[in-house]
Amino acid sequence: MSHVQAHRQAHKMQKTRLNRTIGLPQAVALYIGAVLGSGVLIVPGLAAEIAGPASLLAWGLMSILVLPMALVMGLLSAKYPDAGGVSSFVKRAFGEKSGTLVGWFFLMSVPIGGPVAALTGAGYMTSVFGWGDNVRVLLAAIMLLLALMINFVGMKLAGIVQIAVVGAIIAVLILAIIGAVPHVEAVHFTPFMPHGWTSVGQAAAILFWCFIGWEAVSHLSEEFVDPQREAIKGVSVAAVIVGVLYFLTALAAVGTHSYGNSGSDASLVIVIEKLLGPSGAILAGVTAMFICTATVIAYAGAASRLAYALARQGDAPKWFGAVSHKYGTPVGGLLFLTICFISVLVLYKTGLVSLTTLIQLPNATFILTYLGGCAAAIRLLKDGKWGVRISWLSFILTAIIFPFVGWAVLYPLVITAVYFALRGRSGVKEL
Repeated sequence: MSHVQAHRQAHKMQKTRLNRTIGLPQAVALYIGAVLGSGVLIVPGLAAEIAGPASLLAWGLMSILVLPMALVMGLLSAKYPDAGGVSSFVKRAFGEKSGTLVGWFFLMSVPIGGPVAALTGAGYMTSVFGWGDNVRVLLAAIMLLLALMINFVGMKLAGIVQIAVVGAIIAVLILAIIGAVPHVEAVHFTPFMPHGWTSVGQAAAILFWCFIGWEAVSHLSEEFVDPQREAIKGVSVAAVIVGVLYFLTALAAVGTHSYGNSGSDASLVIVIEKLLGPSGAILAGVTAMFICTATVIAYAGAASRLAYALARQGDAPKWFGAVSHKYGTPVGGLLFLTICFISVLVLYKTGLVSLTTLIQLPNATFILTYLGGCAAAIRLLKDGKWGVRISWLSFILTAIIFPFVGWAVLYPLVITAVYFALRGRSGVKEL
């Protein structure tokens, strides 16, 4: 390559580079938004129904273990900031094929997970007002469009929006927790373990889904102003906030016995309604939409950056790598997500696929992505003994949960088969 060609190539890369606009407050908000998702609306009641008051043991354990799980992704993002996120970490540790495959696992999870989150939040709002399924799909579409537009304008705006949204979510959760105190009764904690120790383990397996999401923000690490500061401090602060909020919300649900009798999947709504009456239900519905929109913003940002990174290295169609000259954002990846989001919503509206099925599909790919990240961390963080120990702990915890995905393991198997078929014929690089 001549000097002139090299200069042109460098200039081209500079033009398509993602902008560094994410500071510490935005990073904290993005981490919280990615993790504090629809689970806080549903899981406290479901876990209490499975294990009774003893579900608090599972919440306490997970609230402690969430820090090492989060730190693994924070340490990797600080050391290797890259839009490829977990995919780039796995590639460094185990080679190109493994890293690219893990990247495709995550990339194909978000097109389903995004609409599922939006439909969940919209479902809470429509149930409050008694609206039908058409309105639910419309609200979900608006939430997805908002997330895509915010990511198109840039992560600086996305970070500011996330700070406002996450702040509102935390305020409502604190209101619910404080408001529940007068309704907490000792009788609701007995018998403490009605279904034995096994039920505590089953509850812990469900709770795991509430604490996945740290890997998503790793894809935004290339846009951190100071990766060392934003990644490690940001994820640590977010982990503490998320752990405390989850535990206290669960304590409020158990202490007020806001579960059972078909109310387990809406325990937060019941808690707020006890405090504020019918207007509390409306507040809960709005909060649900905020929570799920925050999650979609974070995951849409992560997936679009991953699409850009895969295209940049030749492992995805070239148009995935298109970057806005005005905003420095990955418009190719956002276009891919737009097409996928529309397709999933249409599929759901036709009734061919239920929301329950859609929820289960990306479970295995999300967990395999996290497993790949933890395995990579064991190899890449060897220069510090705590990094390796934390990575092993997170890997083992995640591996224990994986068998619970059941039939959903078929989805990553299909992705794997398609990926290797494409590589075998002419390679993804030429798509």
